[in-house]
Amino acid sequence: MNLSVKKARTITTVRISDCMLSLEEFIAVAKYGAQVEFTAELEEAVRANRKLLDQFLKEGRIIYGVTTGFGENVRYTISPEDATTLQENIVRTHSCAVGEPLTREQTRAVMLMTILNAGKGHSGIRYETLDLIRQMLNQDLIPFAPSEGSVGYLGVEAHLVMAYIGEGKIYENGQPCPADQVLAKHGITPLKLSYKEGLSMLNGTITVTALGLLALYESIVTMQNVEIAGALCYEALRGTTKALDPRIHEAKHHEEQINSASNLRRMLAGSQIGEKYRDAKVQDAYVMRSMAQIHGAAKKLIKEAYEVIVNEMHSISDNPEIFAEGEHDGVALMCGNFDGSFVGSHADMLSMACAIVGNLVERGTDRMVNRNLNDGLPAFLVSNPGLNSGFMIPQYTAAGLMNEIKHLAIPVTIDSIPTCANQEDPVSMAYYASKKAGDCARKLQYVTAIEIYVALQAMDFLKPLEPAPVMAKVRDYIRQQVPFVENDRFLYPDMEYIYGLVKDSTLVDLVEQEIGELEF
Repeated sequence: MNLSVKKARTITTVRISDCMLSLEEFIAVAKYGAQVEFTAELEEAVRANRKLLDQFLKEGRIIYGVTTGFGENVRYTISPEDATTLQENIVRTHSCAVGEPLTREQTRAVMLMTILNAGKGHSGIRYETLDLIRQMLNQDLIPFAPSEGSVGYLGVEAHLVMAYIGEGKIYENGQPCPADQVLAKHGITPLKLSYKEGLSMLNGTITVTALGLLALYESIVTMQNVEIAGALCYEALRGTTKALDPRIHEAKHHEEQINSASNLRRMLAGSQIGEKYRDAKVQDAYVMRSMAQIHGAAKKLIKEAYEVIVNEMHSISDNPEIFAEGEHDGVALMCGNFDGSFVGSHADMLSMACAIVGNLVERGTDRMVNRNLNDGLPAFLVSNPGLNSGFMIPQYTAAGLMNEIKHLAIPVTIDSIPTCANQEDPVSMAYYASKKAGDCARKLQYVTAIEIYVALQAMDFLKPLEPAPVMAKVRDYIRQQVPFVENDRFLYPDMEYIYGLVKDSTLVDLVEQEIGELEF
């Protein structure tokens, strides 16, 4: 499985036909602002499905959320005359999320996932509704939506739909402004919801999958940087590369471990440090000796999550779903495809992967700054310890972040709190699983940046011995902005700078220019 995601940064337009986007295409729109185009095939599928739902309504069929109330209110019949009011009511009353708003990329991801979920032609939604969301994406009009208090659907999404109908808020110049005014300014007429549309845009795993895809992407990027940080740590601690012998890793029969060992060998090839210390110890601490094994285990979890979360993006998670039967008839099937257990459980796995590999990263940082463990390097990696604290406190930061990651890695999809007068039981709680997976990846990017920062400082104490050419290139690039710490100074700007290089894959690009693609 090829998990390279660098193409996401270069895609400028995504044409949606069957709604089976790649992860790179999804991220290109959600994170990097690629333009969205619809094909004639998408329009045809959506309009044909809507025509079927029109027919069902004329025939007076009983369809959940169209001619009935929602949730436990399914026992109430709704007249066709009240169909629009019903959809408006669900949007207004369900806009109950609270707290910090979704970020720009999270909001764009949810908007795109709304299109992908309904655009497959089984939700009965109007083409014009999807096209309004497309226009908003292309003009980067970002609705205001609080991000807290969802069990997997409804609350967060409703705030977005409030913006679509001109009753919510849309950001302008960084501030939430009345949506109707912002839409008018950009030549967009607010939606007048028709039957089923409010329900379709609130229901399903739309937001769960959107945030899960973002977390998946960040986990892949983070893991690539973790391996670079690991190679730098290997140099700084003068690890014996004998532990990377391919025979060892082929004996384990895990592809991801084999690939990780290969990545480390390629990054460390030609190191003067490695050559001198290859036979200096019988074996290293786990931080180096088990590095490929731990990297591999984390990557395996990410791979499994990739398969499941991308499959969910390609799926339909609405209720009810509309299917044609022959040329002139069809059926509305009430179902449970809104359940988020698939994505939620694997988003929990992404958080676990961050915690597992993060333990290794933080322990590498500690070993480098700890004079009792770093094989003769100065205490806290500063020339004049005592007067100077050096890199004492960055390790504290890494420890604090790891404490947060470990708590966030506790699975939430094993829990359930029934809702809607117990009509909805069990509830997957998958929304928080996806949301916190993204938080874990972001925090691990900081922990990784700290290890890189510390390793560069440690390596400079080993001069005139040079690291591997690839690692020297990474060092020299960072050293253009982050000089050696001779005496105590304000370290925060350096940490943020390296974090930026981790987050935007700059260091991955540098390494891959030299040795080719890092294997996942």
